Amino acid sequence: MSSVSSALLREDRIAARGAALPLDRGVNRFLKGASDRVLGALAVVCALPLMLAVGILVRVTSPGPVIHRRRVVGRGGVAFDAFKFRTMIASADDVLAADPDLKQAFLANHKLEHDPRVTPVGRFLRKLSLDELPQFFNVLLGQMSVVGPRMLSPEEVPLYGSHVPALLSVKPGLTGLWQVSGRQRTTYERRIELDMQYVQSWSLWLDARILLKTPVEVFRGTGAF
Repeated sequence: MSSVSSALLREDRIAARGAALPLDRGVNRFLKGASDRVLGALAVVCALPLMLAVGILVRVTSPGPVIHRRRVVGRGGVAFDAFKFRTMIASADDVLAADPDLKQAFLANHKLEHDPRVTPVGRFLRKLSLDELPQFFNVLLGQMSVVGPRMLSPEEVPLYGSHVPALLSVKPGLTGLWQVSGRQRTTYERRIELDMQYVQSWSLWLDARILLKTPVEVFRGTGAF
């Protein structure tokens, strides 16, 4: 757990969140966990041939590892590595550090619409969200949910202010309300609103609606870059 997350989680959770959240209830957390395990296992079995094909494509078109491990903050403020197919050149971090303008643009939204570090194959994978398929293994490991708020880097957590205890009371999702509501085309403030709306109004029905909308949004490619 990062020091930032630890300090924020020591705030009074009840005062910060107000009323109890749906996933504070044991039965809801059990149902959520059970659905994650079932959906995660089915997804891995069904998508395994596709994942193997994407892995080979990444390997033969760009030097570097096939899988990128992104350090993010999970439930309870515990950090873990979220798996993704690598979509950038291997020296992406060095390129960002060496370009002050590029770094400033990145820090504004923690995303770049026209990122010169993204490979041609990586751009295609991002467009269809195929780079995120390995995160189903994070779901099976109990680190992520199939549906949930956006995963956050440690640097992003303070941006949520008093919402942090509620946000970190649930697992980040592979898809979620933000992903079916415009994705990168929304403002960062709107992203926070959508994440908190999900946490505060969770239900299995809401998860089902998000899952049904996700393939449509993926193929539309709205806000994906």
